[in-house]
Amino acid sequence: MTTAPAPRFGAILLAGGRASRMGGIDKPGLPVHGVSMRDRAIAAVASMDADPVIVVGPESASARDVRWVREDPPFSGPAAAVVTALAALGADAAEWTFLLACDLPRPDAAVAALVAGIRGRDGSCLADADGRMQWLTGVYRTAALADAAASLPDGGRDLPVRALLSGLAVVALPDPGSSARDVDTWEDYEESTKEHP
Repeated sequence: MTTAPAPRFGAILLAGGRASRMGGIDKPGLPVHGVSMRDRAIAAVASMDADPVIVVGPESASARDVRWVREDPPFSGPAAAVVTALAALGADAAEWTFLLACDLPRPDAAVAALVAGIRGRDGSCLADADGRMQWLTGVYRTAALADAAASLPDGGRDLPVRALLSGLAVVALPDPGSSARDVDTWEDYEESTKEHP
């Protein structure tokens, strides 16, 4: 009996938002237990041998081999950021692509949950306690993402990520550890620093 080959992953990490509720700071650069949330996200997908890893946002020092891109114009929304990243993937894109925001204090737990539950025709994402899809904590078939991106007007400019992904056949995965809970406010950040690494 032959076993199916392990899935190949790439990754798109979104790190270019305005962080308006936190005074416009470099939110992905905030440290959680000594490591920035951006570097935590990069390390989480690297642990699954994701290649390539595309980070959409202002370039920052990283110890790992990542590719930096920026949506044009900057701050034109998460859908435009994903469209830009997909264009940078090239012909050697992996079958599956992690899609993560870089404001997750525990992206390692999120990635582990996604890999353990990967299924669905077009992919999976975590869902919060109320069943809301956390689109930016997901893993999707790269071809399905590319098809969805090609259908968006104006390259997805000023569109929410839901406009890109809601038409895909995506399975919502439970998230009992709340690993998809992101940092939107200083209160969120202070809470995240109290939790275990």
